[in-house]
Amino acid sequence: MNEYTYPILFGVIFGTIARLYMLRTDYRQYPTYLHGKIIHIALGFIAAGLGTIAVPAIMEEDFSAITFLALAASQFREVRNMERNTLNELDQYELVPRGSTYIEGIAIAFEGRNYLVIFTSLIATLCYLAFGILAGTIVGFIAIGLSRKLMTGGKLKEIVSVEFVEPRFDGSGLYVDNIYIMNIGLPKRQEEVLQYGMGFILSPKNFDARSTIANLGQRQAILHDISTALGVYRDSGTPALIPLAKRDLDDGRVGIFILPQEKDVVKAIEIIGEVPTLESAIRMPTESKANEKGRELK
Repeated sequence: MNEYTYPILFGVIFGTIARLYMLRTDYRQYPTYLHGKIIHIALGFIAAGLGTIAVPAIMEEDFSAITFLALAASQFREVRNMERNTLNELDQYELVPRGSTYIEGIAIAFEGRNYLVIFTSLIATLCYLAFGILAGTIVGFIAIGLSRKLMTGGKLKEIVSVEFVEPRFDGSGLYVDNIYIMNIGLPKRQEEVLQYGMGFILSPKNFDARSTIANLGQRQAILHDISTALGVYRDSGTPALIPLAKRDLDDGRVGIFILPQEKDVVKAIEIIGEVPTLESAIRMPTESKANEKGRELK
């Protein structure tokens, strides 16, 4: 064994621990147990090895070894493509699909977590070699905590307030508050909707939030998450029972209509609040230069 054996093992262990810490199977059941997890743990181990080896390579002035990091970037982009393709295939068989925007967000997250593993193993190894095992351990755990924080994005409850509203019919039109959802003419379907249906109003807390929840992908993510957590009263070939999210064009509020198998208002509000704010759905019109100039003119 040479002088870098223990630092390399140290960095690989911390990088792998970071990936295990960031690996979660929640109510969405992805990644799947067991084989989906094995794939991601193996990729995390590889990422940890790449990040760790970079430090001794620099110290030995073997700068050609850094090209492995460039190779890693291209390989982890393939991870993103793999996740996207897999989820797109699975989405065809969901009663309430995730939608392309949600799938892209999941794929980006899995790619990004491998880069966080590289960061953790690299900085842990560097501190081990520079200051000793104690400093490396402390910095390693700090890096793991930081990775966990960077992994978690925003939640919907941070940008909207959620209110329960009983769905109602005006003629054959289904409404949640004053927001039109869809037209249902069959009396039997109307009875089912009133019996099993629940309505919610999402009120944006600011102008940016109004633009974000207007995104169709963000709305579809809400419908998918709540239908996954509470179940859904529908089957294929029943378009009248599909959950929908429609927007009030006047004030930007969004009306959510769902048919859960578990009709629990408190739990449903909590689930909606925990829906991730999708990165590709976030809009910040107040940050545009045009809006800044408009405020200056007032």
